[in-house]
Amino acid sequence: MLVEQYPTDKRFEDLLGYIPELSVELKKIDEYLADEKLYRMIRTDLSKRYPKTKETGRNSTPVEVVLRMLVVKRLYGYSYEETERAVRDSLSLRAFCRVYLKAVPDDTTLIRWANLVQPKTLEKFNERIMELAVERKVTRGRKLRTDGTVVESNIRPPSDNRLLADGVRVLARTVVRAREVLQQAVQEPFEDFTQTAKQLARQIGETLRKKTEAARITGRQQYQALLEMTRKTIESAHCIQKQLCQHREQKAKRLNQVLETFLSRTEQVIDQTTRRILQGEQVSASEKIVSLFEEHTDIICRGKESRPVEYGHKIWLNEVEGGLVSHYRILDGNPSDENQWKPSLKAHLKTFHQPPQQASGDRGLFSKPNEQLAHDLGVKKVILPQRGYRSKTRLKHEHKKWFVKGRHWHAGVEGRISVLKRAHDLGRCLAHGLSGFHCWVGWGIIAGNLAVLGRT
Repeated sequence: MLVEQYPTDKRFEDLLGYIPELSVELKKIDEYLADEKLYRMIRTDLSKRYPKTKETGRNSTPVEVVLRMLVVKRLYGYSYEETERAVRDSLSLRAFCRVYLKAVPDDTTLIRWANLVQPKTLEKFNERIMELAVERKVTRGRKLRTDGTVVESNIRPPSDNRLLADGVRVLARTVVRAREVLQQAVQEPFEDFTQTAKQLARQIGETLRKKTEAARITGRQQYQALLEMTRKTIESAHCIQKQLCQHREQKAKRLNQVLETFLSRTEQVIDQTTRRILQGEQVSASEKIVSLFEEHTDIICRGKESRPVEYGHKIWLNEVEGGLVSHYRILDGNPSDENQWKPSLKAHLKTFHQPPQQASGDRGLFSKPNEQLAHDLGVKKVILPQRGYRSKTRLKHEHKKWFVKGRHWHAGVEGRISVLKRAHDLGRCLAHGLSGFHCWVGWGIIAGNLAVLGRT
């Protein structure tokens, strides 16, 4: 049964009299999290764990405790294990999380509850935080600065030889487990190429590192051998899958789902490897798969000298005065920055119900239609520096005092992005799947906003 909160503990309140009070930051964050609408959003998602979670079963971890522990996790950059340990060992955090003298939920319990929270819920959660910030006059949305960054997926730099070896490894181990479930139903032998494929993938990397014509020919031959091993493993997996479909056991269904998922991804790797290595064809980024486990990962080139290619997703942020991220969205692929101006302004209007007095972006967002759009929506100061050649009239416009001052203010968005990456784990996503990626970004933005509100 879903429990909303623990009853207050008189013994714990007496004990708190002997220790320092909560920090000013945590006190203010505690006031924001006490909002009923925020609480109800998370409660709605947690109530969907089982069909009758709200009516039957043993008492769950209280919703209030789960919410506050998830905030603590991203507020301080803890892992789930570190969150459990920190809350268990600190009377201040016990008070903040409303655990009191009860047992602190362990890391696996917290993970199960966290997986129920949906990306859309976190977007609404952040919108509600902005409403509370406006009510308390922390911000009024008069200034807007918008910029994008990349949150990387938790993968190693991709290469076709490693992807093929990964495909062989995952399919082979699943086939072995399936044969144990099927027992006597499997008659034909199965050859496990896992170790051979791993060694061959490493040899390909060492060979192609030499950059000579002889190395290229040898690497091509090694790729052909690795492709053949992968195809044989796929054939065995298809045969096992047909037999698994006839079994109704839960374990057989799970193994069948794994095969169905990774067979299609491995076949895609074979296709792109054949086209690139054997046929010498250029494969576009949209057709490539760079990870069997995080298949949603995009290939992003932003022209950065230090990181010419990044693997993850581009996210776009709206920041208003007060250092609060009022809106965020995760983009598909690697779209042009210029196309993000209109959605950013529309999102600001939706949040604050009025246009900003000042709106700014980088050179990548500049275009005459974008400037005109902002003026049409009621933005008084539009700060979009022009790319390339600038006429004397344009130079005079960009050297005006209010424009220069706005450019200086806009530079602060880079600092906000840096803080989100360093302090709230937005540099690399450690969650699995596209939904996990959205939630990881959502919690990072929420934690960043709450940290700002706690210091304000």
